[in-house]
Amino acid sequence: MTKLPCLALVAAVTLVAGCGGAKTATEPVRPVITQKVAVGASVTREVYSGEVRARYETEMGFRVAGKILKREVDAGARVKQGQVLARLDPEDAKLASDAARAQVASADADLALAKAELDRSRDLLQQKFISQSAYDVKQNVYAAAKARHDQMASQAAVSSNQASYTTLVADADGVVLVAMAEPGQVVGAGQPIMKVARAGEKEVVINAPESQLARFKVGDAVGLALWSDPTRVFAGRIREVAGGADPVTRTYTVKVTAIDPPPNAQIGMTANVIFRPASDAALVLLPLTAIAGERDAPAVWVVDPKTNAVQPRRVKVGQFREDGATVTEGLASGEVVVTAGVHKLRAGQVVRISESLVPAAPTQVGLAP
Repeated sequence: MTKLPCLALVAAVTLVAGCGGAKTATEPVRPVITQKVAVGASVTREVYSGEVRARYETEMGFRVAGKILKREVDAGARVKQGQVLARLDPEDAKLASDAARAQVASADADLALAKAELDRSRDLLQQKFISQSAYDVKQNVYAAAKARHDQMASQAAVSSNQASYTTLVADADGVVLVAMAEPGQVVGAGQPIMKVARAGEKEVVINAPESQLARFKVGDAVGLALWSDPTRVFAGRIREVAGGADPVTRTYTVKVTAIDPPPNAQIGMTANVIFRPASDAALVLLPLTAIAGERDAPAVWVVDPKTNAVQPRRVKVGQFREDGATVTEGLASGEVVVTAGVHKLRAGQVVRISESLVPAAPTQVGLAP
């Protein structure tokens, strides 16, 4: 019975001795993404999203009613001026034109007869065989026949034009945006068949809230950038501001003319309208992921360039925006701050810079003054 406590004591001593001889594991160097501080950021960022459209978009339709016989183009097709877009069944229009021509022929015969009667009456009047009143009757009959002839001739011209209206042609080069009717469908005169955007001038259409309507002035120069190519900014100028709000969205439509847009600016693309921001020589713009700490006590992690050790530093944040956070105090130009992984760092920890984030400045192409 006395051997068991002794054995337990020996085992405990041996375990303690073994633990004391173990090596302490070293903390791994944590990789981080950093950014070099650059002062002179914009005070505000005014960006409005809109849609690229053609300056002129026309809803094409037949000038006469009828049944669509064939549609020659589909949505997305590029068309040339004079190209046939769709055709109506021409049979009814052809019959109406033939009837109008027949009426003109009948009016021609009536006019010829009235002219002959008038000529004979004139000769008889000169020979005193008929009275002046009888001659006046023949003259009135001739005048009525001539008026009916002119009326029938005009109606025949209208019927002939309507026969040609059964073919819908493009009046300018452009692209078909929407096809709104199919072959076999009966349509009325003027009913839209397709929507065609004319080639040439393009614009960006945005919806401005009423609280910011005063910011938009006709003739002001702005920058435009496609979502598909945000680094390339081209010039634009505000062309039109709606005089009334949309009854549903309560916003005002603003149209911005695109000046020399790039070739990849296609109709229907999403684009940003960017106002020229004012810059502050002491303002720093950082990604939102670089801000650590509480909202009322924001801080960033600054990297020592000699030891790669990080230290927290309290800063003063001006604005939290969609493009980042503006820092007004606490950082100097050229310092390196951590922009990713800030919530897993501790003071004095050595980090490995795996990537340095440098914001790319937009390429401004031909911005209007």
